[in-house]
Order: sequence, then structure tokens, then C-alpha cells
Amino acid sequence: MHISELDYVLPPELIAQEPLPERDASRLMVVHRATKTIEHRMFRDLPAFLRPGDLVVLNDTKVKPVRLYGKRSSTGGAVEIFLLDELRDGRYHAMTGSGGKLDAGERVLIVETDKPDAQPRLMAILENKLDDGTWNIRMEVCGGGGRTDAIATLVNEIASMPLPPYIKRTRFDDPRSKQDRQRYQTVFACKEGAVAAPTAGLHFTAEMLEGLARNGVERCFVTLHVGRGTFLPVKVESLADHVMHGEYFEITASAADAIKTTKHDGGRVVAVGTTVTRVLESCAKSAEGVRAQRGDTDLMIVPGYRFAVVDILLTNFHLPKSTLLALVMAFAGVELTREAYRKAIEEQYRFFSYGDAMLVI
Repeated sequence: MHISELDYVLPPELIAQEPLPERDASRLMVVHRATKTIEHRMFRDLPAFLRPGDLVVLNDTKVKPVRLYGKRSSTGGAVEIFLLDELRDGRYHAMTGSGGKLDAGERVLIVETDKPDAQPRLMAILENKLDDGTWNIRMEVCGGGGRTDAIATLVNEIASMPLPPYIKRTRFDDPRSKQDRQRYQTVFACKEGAVAAPTAGLHFTAEMLEGLARNGVERCFVTLHVGRGTFLPVKVESLADHVMHGEYFEITASAADAIKTTKHDGGRVVAVGTTVTRVLESCAKSAEGVRAQRGDTDLMIVPGYRFAVVDILLTNFHLPKSTLLALVMAFAGVELTREAYRKAIEEQYRFFSYGDAMLVI
């Protein structure tokens, strides 16, 4: 598939910059594959499209606050640090951004976004730069050392949520940043490890999940920790040449059994998001083969892929030239997906992480 086939023009004003006041108040585009028709509903209408015996599968990963802002102790220049992995002994694997070249050994004083004039409590020391441009860094409590658990607590307190770059926030004193801590997280998030939210799940409320259960719609959870690969654009002309970064996933025995039972009894498996889709399709070439497992997946789903497990896909609207858009095209069909996106722009849907949803049935 050529990258140009995944391109479209999106008016920038349609990129949602903040969530709606209520999670389930977003719009829902319903795409019917069998009839190739599209209808416009509200997310609260989702239960009308599900039936007793269906299984909703959700990703219970939890987003870590990992974006830190600081200043070089030598010059005062601004530095942004994006923590990718916690290693040990106060050390982290991180991406950095600055207006100038950073050198090994440099010290960065971390600034608290809601108290930019306060005395820094945390300092990052750049230890060594890796071949891919990322760094290994060591965190210390200002004044010296600090236990690893104290450092982790400070990082969690000071860091901002890792919003994607198309959601704009002022660096300091943006009142929306506190809201992001709650709203850029699903209500069922419990396993910390992601650096981006599984955004299709952001629309669900506890009340909706309970209502679905009362109607006989079951649910189960899998885990996929969304990694930094989600921020990397496709830079090659052909998707066949794009390298997917591996992301950790886990599916429990109870979840695998629920999926097999649903399929056996004639129910439908509803994947909430592309992350869940990749987990389920990574676990089995056929529904009967779904089994408990954990590991990394670098599965890239493109048109022509034959789905083994997923019957219904709930997803948000994705960026142009992205592998996630390719996955949606694989499930809904290339032309039907293009028509859905044309309609979404025409009808002024809200796009991307804080935007509206699409149900493909």
C-alpha cells in the first residue's frame, strides 16, 4: 500500500483540543460494511447496535505522566524530557528536545508547570546518548541522591500527561493540564505502562458499561501498553517498508476463554480500539486458537488482512498517513473508509484523541 493512499486533508479546526464535558457526549458515526451505508448517531446510542451475547473487549492500560519540562543548569535554556521506560536506580530511557545540542553529563533542572517560579525539586542528568537519538538519564532529588521510590513519586507528581503534539497546551499554568490527568485516561485504566491513551475507550462511562452488562453484553479486558512508536509517522513510500515498534501486550486466561465462548455461542467480539484489535489478532489466527499469553507485538494490519477474531470495531478518527488508518481500511474497506472520512469532515466531526468515534459493523 502506497502512503499516498492513506492521505487526506483535514481542516485544523476539526482537531479536538479538549474533551467534551461528558465522556459519552461525543458523536458516533456508524459504518455498515454489508450495506456500505453510514449513519450519524451519538455515542450514547452504542447499546442499540449491540445485542445479548456480544463481548466488548477493552484495553485496561494506564497512561503514565511522563512529560517533563526543565532548564539547563549551565545556560537556562529550555529542555523537554519525555520518559519512555523506567530502568532502575532512578534511571530512565527518554527522548529529549531542546533549542541546542545536548551533551552527556549535562544537568537539567525540572520545572513544575503549575509552579514555574518554585525552587526545582528534581534534576535530570544526561548520562549517554543512544544510536536512535534517545538518552539514558538519571534522576536525582535536588540537594542530592534520593531513594528510587521518592524519585518515582516526584516524577509522577511533577510530570505532565503525554498528550500527542496536535493537542496544544501552554507549557505553564494551562488549566486544561489538570483536566488531562483525568480525561486522557479511561475510567477502567489500571495497569500503568502506556505513553499514550487507547482513545476509543475514553468515551465509556461506568454507567454505560453497567448498562451493557444488564442488557447481556459481556466485557473483558486485555492490556497493550501503547509505546513511543505511536508518535512515529510513516516516512517510507510503501507500508511494506515501514518498521513497527513492538509494544507489550497481555491477554489473561479468563479473557481468552470469554472470547472463545462468545465465538462458540454465536456472539460478536467488539474490539474497542486499534490496540485491542492488534492484541486479539496477534493472539490467534483463528478465534478457537485464542489463548492466554504475553509478549510484544509488532503486527501491522493493512488492507488484504483477514481478521480472525474481531467482528466489530469501535475506533476514533486517525491521522493521515498512519498505520492506524490502514488498519481501519483493512477492516471497513478502503473506499468505504475514505467515504466515511469525507462525511466526517463534511459533518464537522471532531478528530483524533479527544474527538468523536466510529463504529464499524
